[in-house]
Amino acid sequence: MGIFSRLKTLIAANVNALIGKAEKPEKMLNQLIIEMNEQLIESKKAVAMAIADEKKLEREKDNQFAQSKEWERKAMLAVTSGKDDLAKEALLRKQEYDNASAQYQKQWEAQKLSVDQLKESLRELQTKVEEARRKKNLLIARAKRAEAQQKIQDTISSVSVNRSAFDAFDRMAAKVDEMEAMADASKELQDLSSGANLERQFRELEKSDASADIMLLELKEKMKALPEK
Repeated sequence: MGIFSRLKTLIAANVNALIGKAEKPEKMLNQLIIEMNEQLIESKKAVAMAIADEKKLEREKDNQFAQSKEWERKAMLAVTSGKDDLAKEALLRKQEYDNASAQYQKQWEAQKLSVDQLKESLRELQTKVEEARRKKNLLIARAKRAEAQQKIQDTISSVSVNRSAFDAFDRMAAKVDEMEAMADASKELQDLSSGANLERQFRELEKSDASADIMLLELKEKMKALPEK
């Protein structure tokens, strides 16, 4: 079980190191997936070795048991042949193999239990790595959205703090409004001036005509006053 504890410690250490460097989330997540896969491969190798040891113990247990049976058969053969002393020797050898078989049985059972636990832990680790792979793209997308939102907020904050460009724009807009108003006023004055000039011309014309009439009347009156020839 120690390898999985080491795996957990190693991944945790790498996470802290990457976070401490303030790496971009996408780069950090990709690196973590790579390290998880590497450690998963190493864990599979360790479990495979544990399984091989279990199989080796099982074969040795079975071999010791088979040897015990063989010496039991030989003891029976010696008894059948009337050779009890030889039968006793065979039974003593059988007992040795029985003892060894019992020891291997205990070791094999303990190793098998350990292997079963390792297999379960490996399956759990495999599931977590696969889950991490599935979540990676989602986390990257969320991180990018958060980064974009932060940039927008920073821009809004900077505008709130320093509005010189926007204030200048507003002043320029006001200046354009003023220029348009001045142009309209000038045009209106020009129109008024043109109208006044036209009215003056008519007044002068009317005045000129009236003066001529008066002079004509005066002339006629003067002519009537003259003596006839």
